[in-house]
Formats: sequence, structure tokens, C-alpha cells
Amino acid sequence: MPIPADWPTTEAEALAEQERLRALVEPYGPGPAEGDLVAGVDVAYDDERDLVVAAAVLLDHTTLRVVEEATAVGRIAFPYIPGLLAFRELPAVLDALAALTRTPDLVVCDGYGLAHPRRLGLASHLGVLTGLRTYGVAKTPFTFTSTAPGPERGSWAPLMDVPAGEGEGQGRGGQGEGRAEEVVGRAVRTRTGVKPVFVSVGHRIGLDEATASTLHLARDYRQPETTRRADSLCRRALTDLQRASA
Repeated sequence: MPIPADWPTTEAEALAEQERLRALVEPYGPGPAEGDLVAGVDVAYDDERDLVVAAAVLLDHTTLRVVEEATAVGRIAFPYIPGLLAFRELPAVLDALAALTRTPDLVVCDGYGLAHPRRLGLASHLGVLTGLRTYGVAKTPFTFTSTAPGPERGSWAPLMDVPAGEGEGQGRGGQGEGRAEEVVGRAVRTRTGVKPVFVSVGHRIGLDEATASTLHLARDYRQPETTRRADSLCRRALTDLQRASA
């Protein structure tokens, strides 16, 4: 799939686009209802061929039954720059979602939403572009801090953006001095005794609702079933692509 003609190609253009889109994020809204369809999305890279493979796996949110799967292959759309990874991945992710025959009621991303220096991680960016309800579940807290949640499944602790100290200039959220601490997500224990995942709102869903959805989707493993299945699918698709090109 081709990269969109108006897609940012420089760091300055990408930063300006994030600043424009961040004002459109709605960090609140209901969780999924009985029988809603939830999509997991993920990507895998073939750096030698400058390709990215995206996968979208659609599940019944209630039963976790797989309803549909789709993949897409495209050129890597942007150089690797921390904080701007959405610009590398989103064109292929959008193509994979478009290849589904049904529209998801919710999309769970392997990454961040508001837990991002400019409050526009991949999940928020995707939600604003599509209008879909989205949130992110990441394996690490990026640049933010949290205390360890309790050891039991379902325990959580706030993920905080703590401003830089006096005289240090901008804090981690990039908003400058004088900011208060801000909750940008949660460290959520999905398995008793296993390290937490990091949940952040993307678009049109609240943090309580995203947390509850994550715990439901991660009933058997640390990662939500959406993420596990999308990761597996994109890796298989990448392997098939590489074998066909060998």
C-alpha cells in the first residue's frame, strides 16, 4: 500500500501534526458493551526491504472469539524517532483495519495513548484519524513513572508525568515549567505476581473503562488477547513475505 501523499516526512512536520491533533483527543467515554467487536493491531518490520507488515485481529469482546483477521504491507513511512513512532506505523495499520469487513467498536494498540510526551501516542493518533474508540497497552512505561501496583491481579497504580525539577526547563510531558503532576495512565497487574502492563487512554474511552477492558482481555495472559493475536499474525505474515521474496 502506498504512503498517503500528505503524510509528514520530516520531524518538524510530524511534531506540528501532533500539536494539531492532540486538541482533538477525547479522553473519556464508555467501555465496550456486550458483544462489541474489539480489534487488536500490531506491526512487524522488514528493515532490509524497508517494509512494515500490519495486522488487525477482530474479536468478540465478550467471548474473546476471533471473528476476522486482516494484514497489510507497506513501505516504512517515517524514520525511527522516539515519540514519533505512529508516523512509521499508522499507514499500514490503517490499511489493515480497512481490510476488515466489519468496523470495530474498539481498537487496542500495542503502545501508548495519552502516555506520550505530547499526549498523542499511536492509540490517540489512530483514534482521532478514524473516529474509533481506542486505547493503548504497553509493556514499559516509556518516560513516565509509577509505583508498583499490588501483587494481585486487578491491582493498579497511576502512571504519572512528573515535571522536571526547578530550573531544569521542560518536564517529560514537554509542557515547560510550572506544570502539576499529571496522571497519564495506569500500571495494571493483569496476572498475579507477574509484572504489570501500562494502560493509557487513546480516544473516546475513559481510563477506568480502558483498565476494565484490559483486565477482561488479559484473562489468561499478561498481554491482552488482542495484542497477543495481532502480534502473532503480523509476525507470521512477515515470515511469509520474506519466504516469498527469498
